[in-house]
Amino acid sequence: MKIIKHSFDGVIVGAGGAGLRAAIEAAPHMKLAVITKLYPTRSHTGAAQGGMSAALANVEEDNWNWHAFDTVKGSDYLADQPAVDILCKEAIDAVIELEHWGLPFSRLENGKIAQRRFGGHTVKEGEAPAFRACYAADRTGHMILQTLYQKCVSMGVEFFDEFQVLDIKIEDGVCKGVIAFELSTGDVHIFETRAVTFATGGFGKIFKVSSNAHSLTGDGPGILYQKGIPLEDMEFYQFHPTGIYRLGILLSEAARGEGGILRNKDGERFMERYAPSIKDLAPRDMVSRAIATEISEGNGAGPQNDYVYLDLTHLGAETINKKLPDITDFVRTYVKIEPINEPIPVQPTAHYAMGGIPTDVNGRVVTDEKNTILPGVYAAGEAACVSVHGANRLGTNSLLDIVVFGKRAGKSMLEYVSKTKASSISESSSDDLVNKINNLIEKEHTDEFSVGRIRNELQESMEENAKIFRTEETLTKQTKILEELRERYENVTIFDKGKVFNTELIEAIELDYLLDMSESTVASALARTESRGAHSRQDFPERNDNDWLKHSFAFKNGNSATLRYKDVELGKYEPMERKY
Repeated sequence: MKIIKHSFDGVIVGAGGAGLRAAIEAAPHMKLAVITKLYPTRSHTGAAQGGMSAALANVEEDNWNWHAFDTVKGSDYLADQPAVDILCKEAIDAVIELEHWGLPFSRLENGKIAQRRFGGHTVKEGEAPAFRACYAADRTGHMILQTLYQKCVSMGVEFFDEFQVLDIKIEDGVCKGVIAFELSTGDVHIFETRAVTFATGGFGKIFKVSSNAHSLTGDGPGILYQKGIPLEDMEFYQFHPTGIYRLGILLSEAARGEGGILRNKDGERFMERYAPSIKDLAPRDMVSRAIATEISEGNGAGPQNDYVYLDLTHLGAETINKKLPDITDFVRTYVKIEPINEPIPVQPTAHYAMGGIPTDVNGRVVTDEKNTILPGVYAAGEAACVSVHGANRLGTNSLLDIVVFGKRAGKSMLEYVSKTKASSISESSSDDLVNKINNLIEKEHTDEFSVGRIRNELQESMEENAKIFRTEETLTKQTKILEELRERYENVTIFDKGKVFNTELIEAIELDYLLDMSESTVASALARTESRGAHSRQDFPERNDNDWLKHSFAFKNGNSATLRYKDVELGKYEPMERKY
């Protein structure tokens, strides 16, 4: 195993939308490396379907204040309102910028960017559903990813593809560099750098049924969590209402934005009972709970009464094929159903982490509830928590988040690098990692301690005990399961003893992060004795602003988490009952 050293002004870990947008901002003015464990265009941003919100007012009257109101209300008042104002105000320029870089948005007849309705987005602070989501058919994330990657290539950004970052070196509270494992050779690479941005995406693979790719294992949050950096608001994990039954493959909210209807086994449009004004276009946490409630009350469809239907049949073939081509192809391929003629079986699926690495509005990582800055370390996208999503994210705000705060992180990194001097890392700094890798490879494989077995048990137990509805009993049970799984992980073994493209080795390392993400999620959820947004405690069904209008900060403490809290930053919107 060779040790190879590199020297860069800045490093970005992750090449999804947030990482690429940060790179575009920083690359012209510094020596920059983008390190990614995938080929960039395989990043999970490409799976986002429905749209990116901005108050362009191309279809009807709109303004960014209404967008901000919807975002704060959708967050169940846990979002930090100064950050939300930035998100919604800068959204308009962000969309126009992407258009100028060549993103092929769908168009209205007058040539302007097309906009569609999306869950939780309204005009005039709740009066009616808003046409606010800018889209490229149902391939919006894919088009954003391709556009940003092409821009990076044209700028000469240096990529290190299929490199797994394993560690960050922080000395005297300052970033010195990162260490990565090259999948194609088995070599270890030391990247000396003054600044690092983590844009590694979410951690949906803690659950069994997820819309997330296999690669979304919480790498960035996991690396920093193990260095003593807290994770913010981990109890809030969003379940998308319409994943394909048992597969988790997402059917975009765009389907309901175009007029799709959720129906129970009797064909009833049940969302009228849960959100009378906007029905199927209620925020995701509400729709997921409504589906789960219908199923628990015996109104689910199928032999096991465990799904509902998404009905597109009334939309007509032209609308379906023109505006929803990808998701309807998924249905034809994986379910063998023709969506023009038949309703589609769907169930809530693990989708998006509202929590993650705590940052300020400029992408700078903070180390505690007092907003202490960690010099030279940044985060953006789903890996980060600037708290624009609070307790529940509105659809289309994630693609917006990655470009707005990816840009800000890149700008912050540039400013920091311009004021600091380079420093070196010794080759011996990688010794611990090299020993860890060698031990994993050399250890005799046993089935009991295999990566796949431990991971499956983790995902199945999280699915059972920490999903949409939670109680003290289920969360306490899951805490004990996680303790046992962590003990077994200490003896984890792999079958593959090679060093070239050893994906099982990488999965063993990722499993460490998945356990950390699960532990911090469950600990934060057990402590929060209220229901808010995506966090639903059946034993505490009401929101409690007096005690819980605050962000959680989970600090790693051995194999558990210590929790501290920070007040939510309020603004012009006072917390009120969340009705739609």
